[in-house]
Amino acid sequence: MTDDRTAEAGGIKAIYDETETERVLEFEATGDGAARSGTSAAIAQNREGYAMLKVRPTADGDELERYYGFDMALDHAGELLSVSPHDLPIPGAAEDMGM
Repeated sequence: MTDDRTAEAGGIKAIYDETETERVLEFEATGDGAARSGTSAAIAQNREGYAMLKVRPTADGDELERYYGFDMALDHAGELLSVSPHDLPIPGAAEDMGM
């Protein structure tokens, strides 16, 4: 399953969505790779795309930390999933988060 809003690689599925107030990139470990099955992480940013990125355990979970850069938010998401941030699939629609 890969399109502009979804991507999958190394046992991790990524889904990008936009709500009324946020852009959200959620990662879920499917158990087909190094990540712990059933774990998840989410990165959220306001819809305008200029605010700090929030890392959460799930899309609607409590905020764990805020970052200015997408790379730092990906590092934290990778830690939550027990994988390198370079192993996280990024859907095309989410590539400009944190810019």
